Amino acid sequence: MSRTVTVSVRLDPKLKYLAEIAAREQRRALSSYIEWAVAQSLQQCELGRYLDGQEKTLADEADFLWDIDEADRLARLALRYPHLLTHDEQVLWKLIRENGSLWRGRFDKTEWKWHVSEDSIVWERLREHWSKFVEVAEGKAKPDVLPTWRKTKPLSEKGGFDDMDDDIPF
Repeated sequence: MSRTVTVSVRLDPKLKYLAEIAAREQRRALSSYIEWAVAQSLQQCELGRYLDGQEKTLADEADFLWDIDEADRLARLALRYPHLLTHDEQVLWKLIRENGSLWRGRFDKTEWKWHVSEDSIVWERLREHWSKFVEVAEGKAKPDVLPTWRKTKPLSEKGGFDDMDDDIPF
């Protein structure tokens, strides 16, 4: 089932008139013509080069960028095209980027380290805590509501022969 969303569009009289003529030519309603025109423009909207060095259009990346979960949409956009984030999205993304509970990583000597990438994000955890991140980014909640993580390496538990005395009893 495909749902559509109604949007208001402001067109100057000349552009509206010409769009109506174009819609007639294609035997479409004006709204259907505008929807088609927007879809066509996505083929021309260049996002820049991605990791493979190829120039990508919004149409090329549509399947990657779209998700039914808002959390996934923001993370996907931020991971590949951070320059397209609004200011509010940048604030939210900074909270997400800097929260070690959302990323696969490892302890480097004593501190938890992670690399921000598509492969290291824990999508389920981001979705689970999404509303908290949004509330903090909007100033409606304090950062202490965000998920926490072990920031320093736990002392290794002794086991095996490590807990034995080095002195040989004979």
